[in-house]
Amino acid sequence: MVVGIAQMEFFIHHAHSLKSKRRVVKKLIYSIKNKFNAACAEVAGGDLWQRTVIGVAVLGNDTSFVNSHLDKIINYAEALELAEMTNQQIEIMSYSDGDFL
Repeated sequence: MVVGIAQMEFFIHHAHSLKSKRRVVKKLIYSIKNKFNAACAEVAGGDLWQRTVIGVAVLGNDTSFVNSHLDKIINYAEALELAEMTNQQIEIMSYSDGDFL
């Protein structure tokens, strides 16, 4: 089993309140979940008006598939142009069958 995690940090230029920020964050999360069927949530920056960190998790059997899927998600989130992506990070972990017994 291969687990891939991506963190994407965004700066939301036009957010002037938590309410307007939430609108952008919800749209980002919904779009990613809907298009890629990946687990996605805001993982940091919840109390800041213009910054957020979105986390995404993908599971698979192949490292290259998981890495490719996360790359596509990052590119898609950036292409939405809902907010400026200021940083992104990917971490991939592999587990063998014996790790869970």
